[in-house]
Amino acid sequence: MDDYQEMERSGMEENDLEGGQWIKGEFYHRKRHEEQTQTTERALYGVFASDTEPSDSSTSKKRRKGLGTRPDLTKPVNIVSTDFGKKIKEGARRGVKERERLSVENETLGGRRVVRGGNGDVGAFEKQTKGIGIKLLEKMGYKGGGLGKNEQGIVAPLEAKMRPKNMGLGFNGFKEAESPGLLHLEGKNSMSQKPVGKVKQRLWSKKAKGREKEYITLEQLIAKKQEEGVEVVQKVTDMRGPKVRVLTNLENLDAEEEARENDVPMPELQHNLKLIVDLAELDIQKIDRDLRNEKETALSLQKEKEKIEASLLKQQLLNTEEIVGVLGQIEEEKLCGKLALESLAKSFRYLQRNYADDYKLYNLPCIACSFALPLFIRMFQGWDPLENPYYGVELISAWKDVLQREDSYSIGEDLTTPYSQLISEVVLPAVRISGINTWEPRNPELMLGFLESWEKLLPSSILHAILDTVVMPKLSRAVDSWNPSDPSAYAILSPWKTVFDSGSWEQLTRQYIVPKLQIALQEFQINPADQKLDQFHWVISWSSAVPTHLMVDLMVKFFFVKWLQVLYHWLCSKPRFEEIKNWYMNWMKLLPQELLANVSIRNQLNCGLEMMAQAADNLPVVQPSLRENINYLEQRQFEAQQRAAKHARPLGTTTEMDGVPEMSLKEVVEAYALQNELLFKPKPGRRHNGQQIYSFGNISVIVDSLNQKVYALKGEGWSLVSLDDLLKMHYNSLARRY
Repeated sequence: MDDYQEMERSGMEENDLEGGQWIKGEFYHRKRHEEQTQTTERALYGVFASDTEPSDSSTSKKRRKGLGTRPDLTKPVNIVSTDFGKKIKEGARRGVKERERLSVENETLGGRRVVRGGNGDVGAFEKQTKGIGIKLLEKMGYKGGGLGKNEQGIVAPLEAKMRPKNMGLGFNGFKEAESPGLLHLEGKNSMSQKPVGKVKQRLWSKKAKGREKEYITLEQLIAKKQEEGVEVVQKVTDMRGPKVRVLTNLENLDAEEEARENDVPMPELQHNLKLIVDLAELDIQKIDRDLRNEKETALSLQKEKEKIEASLLKQQLLNTEEIVGVLGQIEEEKLCGKLALESLAKSFRYLQRNYADDYKLYNLPCIACSFALPLFIRMFQGWDPLENPYYGVELISAWKDVLQREDSYSIGEDLTTPYSQLISEVVLPAVRISGINTWEPRNPELMLGFLESWEKLLPSSILHAILDTVVMPKLSRAVDSWNPSDPSAYAILSPWKTVFDSGSWEQLTRQYIVPKLQIALQEFQINPADQKLDQFHWVISWSSAVPTHLMVDLMVKFFFVKWLQVLYHWLCSKPRFEEIKNWYMNWMKLLPQELLANVSIRNQLNCGLEMMAQAADNLPVVQPSLRENINYLEQRQFEAQQRAAKHARPLGTTTEMDGVPEMSLKEVVEAYALQNELLFKPKPGRRHNGQQIYSFGNISVIVDSLNQKVYALKGEGWSLVSLDDLLKMHYNSLARRY
């Protein structure tokens, strides 16, 4: 066995063999190994204690020498002061001073104990120990900060906090453990902050002086927010409690609970006021942001507008130069005598297609008309529109789009267009010459053929001029000496019904046709025994040409009066009803459908049926009243005109005439309007000299019941008129409208 194994077996160390040797398997000490003395520091720190503490070797020798002798207990005891006793006293004094210092700190910090280590705030977490941990760490070279080679460990230890019973996670912002970083910051700032106790302030007292209120203006608030930078703030809705709260950020999420814990007076009111202020600031920031955005948008739009205007101006200058160049080329061709209608139309169509806005702006149709008019006059010289109606139609059609302006389709501007001027200078004179000199109304096909071929090319003003100055005078002279027995008049006029407008056609028939048909009906005799229908057929043949209301008026006034009288006398003579039935049915067959559909005609026929029913029931047949059969309303009109002429009867008096109550002047005018199928009604809110203004068709009238006069508005003044004058004025207004 070697020496090392022997030392290990006996539990010896290398230091224990100093001053000795092995002899025959046994160890002999040359010098006794002195053991180190156990001190207070060695008892506390063990192997980590320093070796610099001095030891008293003489004392230990004396103590060892005294171990072999028995002490003499009869000797008096002497108390000897030693270094050990001094150390104990000094430690006791240091403990008392430390306790006093800690008590002072506890009083200043409101009962909170702060334990400090040797390195600033290091070891502040050792509140319940004597600081042994930090001392051990310092012995091992710890100088503060986090643990680890790179000090990556936490400084403050994790601290657990017990959650109250039945409390959910996150209720009222409760946290089981504080963040180590916050705890570390709390330890650092514990001495720098002044301890504040929960001292209630008597803010409600009048003697309590509040701090001065600071107000900021809107501009200062906006400037402050701009300095802080743009912060995207959104409103947060807190629905955790019984009431819904609106927050601007999560910092104020538990503001009420914290204020209640800190015993802040009226925390709810302060929270609500702060919330109102925050929302007002948000609104101000939003309005300011929107205003700045609008200003920036307006500025950018203004710059864009200026840029576009400059671009448009530049483009317009280029377009103008191009147009001037084309017009200069046309002028050169005109001076050289090489200008033709085809090339001229091609040039202006090019300008119209490529420069549409400038084409209207510079009124180029008028310039085109000035170039083309002499060429058209030379082309249409000697032209007879009745013999050759299709001459120049294609060329005029090609020039219509070149000369016609887009805003020239209304009646008021029709005469001012270059195209209308061209037609009035080129086509209208030729039509007037041919129509007046060579055209005959009995041969309407020539004029109708021309109008049909030029229907889409003639402006409305030129067409009306041709009809009024050429066609209408010819037709008027042709039917002026006409007799209803001559069917040629119908052949002359009927083709023109679709050419003339309704107002002009009604005026023509009312003036030249209706009076002669009225004479024919007055001369017509109704005789069931020997009936002659020639005159009746003359009148009925015009039912498709004459306006329906004029034909109805003729039949009611001049035919059915006689017809009902004949029927009455026949029923009173005990006739055979079969013959009367056949007679009635034959007359209905003679009437055209457009007349049978009229209410007035049906009323007359129904009146005849009622008389026939009375006779069939052996009841007395009521004779048609003479007033009803001679147009009762017109009789009332005649009487009203007589009263207006005499000026004798005051307002409000009524008399009996043949047992019938007298009608007022207003009722007469109203009945006359109803007879002619016109509307007679007051105009709301319109008066003249205190008298109500009425509308008689298209005419404004005043009925003076006091003086028994009727006034109509003519131009800018009121004129005395009769009922016939009112009807003529109405039809004339219709003719002017069309």
